[in-house]
Amino acid sequence: MRFYSYLCDVKIKLLTMGKTDVQWVREGLELYVARLSHYVPFTLQELPQLKKASSLSPEQIKEKEGEMLLAAVRPSDEVILLDEHGRELRSVEFAAFIQEKMNRGKDLVFTVGGAYGFAQKVYDRADGKISLSKMTFSHQMVRTIAAEQLYRAFTIIKGEPYHNE
Repeated sequence: MRFYSYLCDVKIKLLTMGKTDVQWVREGLELYVARLSHYVPFTLQELPQLKKASSLSPEQIKEKEGEMLLAAVRPSDEVILLDEHGRELRSVEFAAFIQEKMNRGKDLVFTVGGAYGFAQKVYDRADGKISLSKMTFSHQMVRTIAAEQLYRAFTIIKGEPYHNE
């Protein structure tokens, strides 16, 4: 796999609902965000938690979170949902997926939904869905796992020794 330097014009964003407030998860996330910055312009955008969410139904929560998520993406962005029903990829396949998407020259937004998942309008806007595992992880941990997998993908693309296969 070959990494082309002009691809650095492409930006990647990890878009999440709520702040990462578990210290060890935050530290891991910060580690991989810093490492990713050596390969690609990368940002983490944590949208605020809904206020008074306990008075809302799960469907209302998904709708309100969906509005916030959609407001945070541009029409030109390639939006990839991190979703339990998404396509499962091995790390090498994920690296090829990233390379192919970056070859298109569109900014990538990987999105982590809230506790109840995504509203239908977010699914309708998405350009793809990826599952990080058949297992379920906390929404806090998914951020760090996603950032690590993005970092791993770039080391694979660059032919660096981080990934062993």
